[in-house]
Amino acid sequence: MARGRYLAHHVMVCIDCHSERDWTKFTGPPKDGTWGKGGEAFSKEMGFPGMFYARNITPAGIGDWTDGEVLRAITMGVNKEGHPLFPVMPHHLYGQLAQEDMEAVVAYLRTLPAIENEVPASRADFPMNFLLNTIPKKAAFQPVPSAADQVRYGKYLTTAAACIKCHTQKKQGQNVAGMEFAGGIEFPLPGGGKIASANITPDPQTGIGRWSKETFVSRFKQYADSSYRPHTVGKGELNTLMPWSMYAGMEREDLEAIYVYLQSLPAVQHKVTRFTKN
Repeated sequence: MARGRYLAHHVMVCIDCHSERDWTKFTGPPKDGTWGKGGEAFSKEMGFPGMFYARNITPAGIGDWTDGEVLRAITMGVNKEGHPLFPVMPHHLYGQLAQEDMEAVVAYLRTLPAIENEVPASRADFPMNFLLNTIPKKAAFQPVPSAADQVRYGKYLTTAAACIKCHTQKKQGQNVAGMEFAGGIEFPLPGGGKIASANITPDPQTGIGRWSKETFVSRFKQYADSSYRPHTVGKGELNTLMPWSMYAGMEREDLEAIYVYLQSLPAVQHKVTRFTKN
């Protein structure tokens, strides 16, 4: 359960999408007492082919699911009823992780306080309602690499954190070849305006090629300082969808491994305008 909590809060950040986030605060931290209640909407206005809602993953929402059914949903994209799940939750990535890690997440979810919260059913638009059936696939579990092999271990953690999902531009739902981790996806912010994901390839001009390992780790760890409190975002001020305060809870050696892996990637020169206002 301890491993599952670590993954769910600080690496896979399941609690981020499946809770109610406080958008009056910087990074939109999950509100206490809402962990796992679900209900966050992923709409057409955000670029999704339909309306999709984060499920209630507390025992009140999945208490009648078996552990195997929860595991299958997380790693293969098929729900209890055998219906496909749209990959807002990147189940295709989670299916590449270690089975024991995914079982740890399931074990942790069982310990969440039950919150009664009826979440609307997700609905895919045509033709995605048909294409959706082709997306789920059998999990290809792999063991957790040795932490001594920082590149392979960093790749594992980067997959678990689904960094590629937000930091790679898409075309018709597929990653644009050659633009992996180069950023540029625009996300509408709850208070107005848009934020674009950063280029996290090792390009020295437009990415993080000039960042030292300590600079990278400190960028996250500043939000884990005991004195840090998410500041209130005023009207007209820009916020961020990046759950810094959650990723900040990652172990330093895990963040270091992610840095080493990202630095091993091909550098992609791609200048990103990070913030735009309406």
